[in-house]
This record gives sequence, C-alpha cells and structure tokens, in this order.
Amino acid sequence: MTALWLTRAQLRRDAPLAALAPLLVPEGAAPRAATSHRLVWALFADGPDRRRDFLWREEAPGRFLVLSARAPEDPHGLFDLGCKPFEPNLLPGNRLGFSLRANPVVARSAGPGQRGKRHDVVMDVLHAVPQGERAAARPEAVLAAGRAWLARQGEACGFTPADDIAVDGYDRVSIPRDPGKPAVFGVLDLQGVLAVDDPPRFLAALCRGFGRARAFGCGLMLIRRARAPW
Repeated sequence: MTALWLTRAQLRRDAPLAALAPLLVPEGAAPRAATSHRLVWALFADGPDRRRDFLWREEAPGRFLVLSARAPEDPHGLFDLGCKPFEPNLLPGNRLGFSLRANPVVARSAGPGQRGKRHDVVMDVLHAVPQGERAAARPEAVLAAGRAWLARQGEACGFTPADDIAVDGYDRVSIPRDPGKPAVFGVLDLQGVLAVDDPPRFLAALCRGFGRARAFGCGLMLIRRARAPW
C-alpha cells in the first residue's frame, strides 16, 4: 500500500475567520457539503490539473477528517491541521470497529444493450412500495438496504460485516450545479464491526472509498481495533 496521511482539519477560530463563518460554514447539510467540498479541496489544489486523491468527511461544522495520498498544504492559513501517517497493519481475521458515511447505489439495467442506471439503494427498495405506504416502510427499508449494500461491498472488497450493523438516518442531499440540475444523492451512516478477510484488497478499497459522492464527504471508512467479541 502506498503511503497515506490521515488529517484532522479544523477551521481556525480567530477573529478574521470568525467573521467569514456564515459563508464558510453555512446552515444546512446541502449548502455546507458544497462549501466544505471547496474548502477541503483548497488543502490539495496545488495545480490546475490535479485530480482528487483524497477522501473526507465532516466530523462537525468546520471540522473534517481527511485520508489522502499526500500531506495537505494550507497556503491560505484557513485550518489548524493535525496530520499523521496512516499505516494500518492488518491480518486475516482481524476485527475492526468502523464508521462509514456513504452514498450507496445499485445499478439497474435500463434494457437490452443499454447501460445500467444507478439508483439510490433506499429509493430502489421503496419503489416497489405503494406511495401511501412508503413513510411507514421507510425505517425498515433504510436498515435492510444499508445492510445489504454493505454486505455486497464486503464480498467485493475483502471483509465481512457483522449481522447487527447500525444504519442511522437517511438524508437526501441536493448540491446546486450551475448550469444544470442539482446533484441529488442519499446519505447513510453505517457503524458496527467487520472482519478482515483479505487485507490487501480491503486496504485498497479503503483508500478508494465506498459508494458514490466521494467528492462531497462520502465514502471514507474510519476504522479502529474492535475489543468486544461478536
């Protein structure tokens, strides 16, 4: 695995930046996701042709965790940075506690010879439920769809999640785009314990991120050693 860095980035709280707080950390998940996307990019945008090689998630308004292939740089002095190498030493069978904020999708065929279209996994389940019954069915759909999606990720990425994965919340985030329609995606928070089956495959997936909308704070799986038995 190539060298990686895990960084906690906190927007500075001194007077000049405090005056800009309403612009840098707006109210609402969607406006904040769009602004945070640009803020985190500022730590890695050292050239006009640079491609995104990092994952991030919001811990709290103005505070982020970032996993990157290079150490961040803060030329504008916006952040207090705490940066350390990310070098997990994993073996088959290791148990890890994890937390993942993800935009989980599933591809459905649009017809013979046509490219599959991506669907939000929760909306994909609810599509088969009559309109008037969807509100009542939604909590179970969120839990079932989230767990099923994570199990598929595990099969592809070298890990096995426990049976009692917690799936918290379900938000639909709309990011304005000019021009064009807003980018709308669903976000789930998944937490629990997993077993590592194939360490190289798992770590490669961890570096890539899980699900879609990775530019907007999804896909970064945080891991720690699990103590309690399954």
